[in-house]
Amino acid sequence: MAVTRSGTLLASKTGTRIASLKTTAMKKFAHILLILLVPFIFSCSSSDDDEDALTKDGSFPISELAGTWVATKAQFSVSATSVDVVENGGTALMTVQSNGNFALTLDPVDRPAYTVRGEMFWEAWQGSYYFAIEWEDEPGDWDTYGDAYDGNTLSLNGGTDSGAYDFDNDGDMESCSVHFIFVRD
Repeated sequence: MAVTRSGTLLASKTGTRIASLKTTAMKKFAHILLILLVPFIFSCSSSDDDEDALTKDGSFPISELAGTWVATKAQFSVSATSVDVVENGGTALMTVQSNGNFALTLDPVDRPAYTVRGEMFWEAWQGSYYFAIEWEDEPGDWDTYGDAYDGNTLSLNGGTDSGAYDFDNDGDMESCSVHFIFVRD
């Protein structure tokens, strides 16, 4: 090796070749390491940070509800007032898509039919999953419901303010609790 006046070391041809071989070896190693890490990175890409707090997991897959459901009970209650649309001679029909989106058409005997829409899902909370519905007219807000499902019958019970019904038929929906029992059509 030679030394310049400024004290800089100059490499010989052999030293340059060794440095070049080391650089080539490091590039190959980095390339191989990258190839090995890519599958690991993608397998970890669906971390908790990427997942929505709302999940499709629960005691049964929401996709099992896909199809048409006919209500045998469609009860709305607030305080001492209770109305069961089906018991009073009306109907309630729900169609569910495999992704949890649904349309519920209520046809009471004393007023025109109307349809409400939303999404059903499992809400994860403290290690448990709760059946939840986000109503289309209240995006970002959802209610949880007690549920029972056996493959052919779906029962949903909502607490206070889990639904709305126009009890006095004046055009204003009043907040209430709901109880539905559906059978697969």
